[in-house]
Amino acid sequence: MNTNANANKKEILKDIIRDLHRGGDVEELRKRFAQLVRDVSGGEIAAMEQELISEGLPEEAIKKLCDVHVRVFKDSLEGQPASAYVPGHPLHTLAAENKELEKIVARTRDLLALFREEAGGRPGSAEKAKLASLLNALAEVEKHYLKKENQLFPRLEEKGKSGPSKVMWAIHDDIRAHLKDFRRALDIGDRVLVDKTGTWVLQEISDMIYKEEKILFPMSLEILDELDWVRVKKGEEEIGYAWITPGREWRPAAPPEAAAAGAKTADGNRLALDTGVLSAEQVNLLLTNLPVDISFVDENDTVVYYSATRERIFPRTPGVIGRKVQNCHPPKSFDVVTKILDAFRDGSRDVAEFWIELNGKFIHIRYFAMRDGGGKYRGSLEVSQDVTGIRALRGEKRLLDWAPPGLDV
Repeated sequence: MNTNANANKKEILKDIIRDLHRGGDVEELRKRFAQLVRDVSGGEIAAMEQELISEGLPEEAIKKLCDVHVRVFKDSLEGQPASAYVPGHPLHTLAAENKELEKIVARTRDLLALFREEAGGRPGSAEKAKLASLLNALAEVEKHYLKKENQLFPRLEEKGKSGPSKVMWAIHDDIRAHLKDFRRALDIGDRVLVDKTGTWVLQEISDMIYKEEKILFPMSLEILDELDWVRVKKGEEEIGYAWITPGREWRPAAPPEAAAAGAKTADGNRLALDTGVLSAEQVNLLLTNLPVDISFVDENDTVVYYSATRERIFPRTPGVIGRKVQNCHPPKSFDVVTKILDAFRDGSRDVAEFWIELNGKFIHIRYFAMRDGGGKYRGSLEVSQDVTGIRALRGEKRLLDWAPPGLDV
């Protein structure tokens, strides 16, 4: 098909999506599509959504009707052969995780079906224990989504494909929230609510698997080169794997060191600071051993550094380096992040702080405007700290009580 024909096809396909958003009949639109073309790739769907976002269609609107898009194009998507990925390649790892996730979803659905057959009342302890175990297994999907958000999406954004990442991240957050609803319903012991919340989130998870396999993965394979995939691979182990151990057969021609973010300082180089001189190694040791997590964003809102501490509160991987900070937060936080940065930039504010409870910990989060000697804005510093233990302190402690006990300090 020539270039003009391809462009014409894309415009007609975009018209179909626009009609969907106007509330058009799905079956009629499916017929229109079938008359137009026999097949359409996941990459074409993603490209159309990207163009619609660029034209001003809200990302939230595309998120809400993403399922409808898939329904219209499902016949064509089903006709596509499954992609074969080499074990160890990031897409093979994500696809293998999806296979295990599908098994967990199926087992959870079977158990929910038994719940429905029971005649009212609250679930027994054995039933709750089985569901709680499956919920714990489902919660591992967080690692799967984090790898997409922190490793794959940044590479797509570099290629001008921000639409899929923004839409999918928003759906990830929906799934996260609905998994919490499912767990709360189970804790309460409301059989009807357990069935309702569980059925809903399981369908969301299944739909996301389908979108990954049929749209995201083929599109990513089409537009990312080998060096991109090396960079995607680089941060995987820091996040971890859900339910599987990845293979090692993939041998990229691009060396892993080519994916390193930023230039390395040569041995022997020392940095003269205001109150001392440190080597590059010493600077790195200092920053990675601070009792806080820090991230630095330059004056162009680009993430240029984060401290790789042993137990980060919020996951970070090398994939975020060079990424716009607004894209490193969930879509629902975009406006808040932008407001803070704008206030730092115009000088109306120098500090913003928040505190939250997360997984039984009390987290203090602070943002600081960084200005040079002339007062020019040079970026912002994010500092996150688990202050649970600090808040629990009482009285005084003036003695070192571990070696030897009772020694004054």
